[in-house]
This record gives sequence, structure tokens and C-alpha cells, in this order.
Amino acid sequence: MIKATGVAEVTDADFGTQVLGSDLPVLVEFTADWCPPCRQMGPVLSALAFEEGDRLKVVQLDVDTNPDTTNAYKVLSMPTFMVFRDGEPVKAMVGARAKRRLLEELSDVL
Repeated sequence: MIKATGVAEVTDADFGTQVLGSDLPVLVEFTADWCPPCRQMGPVLSALAFEEGDRLKVVQLDVDTNPDTTNAYKVLSMPTFMVFRDGEPVKAMVGARAKRRLLEELSDVL
């Protein structure tokens, strides 16, 4: 998985505590090494984690090594972004996007 700076990696094992149990809303990028658009999102996610870290937790989950979580949320395309609040998914978006567009799409959940 291409790791974005400042963005934690979560797994099937710790998804419950790191995402579902978080006090902050969590943006999860479902990603894969073989996904070029996922690689493009690295700098966007790093900037988002740095700029919005006080009100949004940003994490990545590798779909190839974490099939349980990937299947539980019916993720079929990468990158898929899901926002979780209070342990529940509240928004889903598919495909790479610019930081400005991502922030606009997140405005109703932050």
C-alpha cells in the first residue's frame, strides 16, 4: 500500500477500535498498491490529515490484505472513501478527486 504521510493504516484487526470507536469522524480510504488513482490521492490525504486533524481522522485500509472490512462495506472500486461517525458509515464516495472537491463533499459531515 502506498502510505500517505500523516495518515494511519488500519486493518481488519483494528478497524473497530481505530474507526468505529473514534471520537472524531473518520475518513477511510479503501486503497490498493495496484491502483494508480489511489497513489494520486496520497498528497491530498496527507494535506487533509494535517489541515483537518483537529476535527477529522484520516486513515487508509489496503483492500488486498483486509478482505473482511472491504467485503463488510461492499467496497468494489478503488479508491473508495467512506466517512464514519459514531461507528456508522455516513457518506461514501468513489474515485480520485482534488482536495478542494473532497473538502466540499466532506463539509456536511464535519
